[in-house]
Amino acid sequence: MSAVVLCECFARDGLQHEPAFVPTAVKRALIERFAALGFRRIEATSYSNPKVVPQFADASDLLRQLPRREGVYYKATCANPKAVERARADLDASFGANEISLLVSATESHTQKNLKRSRAEQWANVEEMVRTADGRFRLVGTVSVAFGCPFEGKVDPGVVAEDAARFAALGVGHVAIGDTTGMATPFSVRDLFDRLSQLDGLVPIAHFHDSRGTGLVNYVAAYEAGVRHFDSSFGGVGGHPAKVKYGGGHTGNVCTEDLVGLFESMGIGTGIDLDGLLATAEYCEQALGRELHGRVTRTGLNPLK
Repeated sequence: MSAVVLCECFARDGLQHEPAFVPTAVKRALIERFAALGFRRIEATSYSNPKVVPQFADASDLLRQLPRREGVYYKATCANPKAVERARADLDASFGANEISLLVSATESHTQKNLKRSRAEQWANVEEMVRTADGRFRLVGTVSVAFGCPFEGKVDPGVVAEDAARFAALGVGHVAIGDTTGMATPFSVRDLFDRLSQLDGLVPIAHFHDSRGTGLVNYVAAYEAGVRHFDSSFGGVGGHPAKVKYGGGHTGNVCTEDLVGLFESMGIGTGIDLDGLLATAEYCEQALGRELHGRVTRTGLNPLK
């Protein structure tokens, strides 16, 4: 079975959910451990407005201090052209991210809640962001609430496919499909990724949350539909910015340690050092000062793999 590429999202999508600021030195240590484990893509930070997401007020300081590994993409999230300008300035200073993500939402209501603008305005932003990036980064498009919206309900998969095609037309070849509040099912996952497989040159990324306990089964469905890139977060942390709440209950990502354990037990190579996996999961718990949601952190990896 084909190997997969996992992106570790703890340091960005995970920490955005945390109300208490995590020290820059701790973030750096976490990211270094993720790279040492074998993750080829790591969400490192976000060029968010510090007034909205204070957790990433240290974005440039973190990137300046962060050692790099060859072959690893360190991603920074950008919500607007000003954020891309910051990313370029850091890159000019020889310490920036080498991958940035550009955000859109599949519904008007979520766009207004998350980005404070309309879909049309955000797409105009995206076009300007691509121009501003000027080919200096690997670009990743992200379509949030791709399967269901907490404000509008069911989302037309045709709209998501059109958004992915629009990214591709702008030269954004990697597109993350976000199940932002865990509404996807294996059936809707297969249907949407079957649609996306018709887009030439597109590399789809599954970015699912485990709000309703369906994250792992939906990732297996995505794999069966041909997806080979997956996002996850140690301990299942994350969901939405601490100051911008949508969705109730558990809103976190799929647990990295559980996903790695599942794929490896299925014979699907992840490239992750299994000997260090659970120790890193425990380190993430120490960083946040509480027990997180990983099952295999408590029970151990499947001994029958």
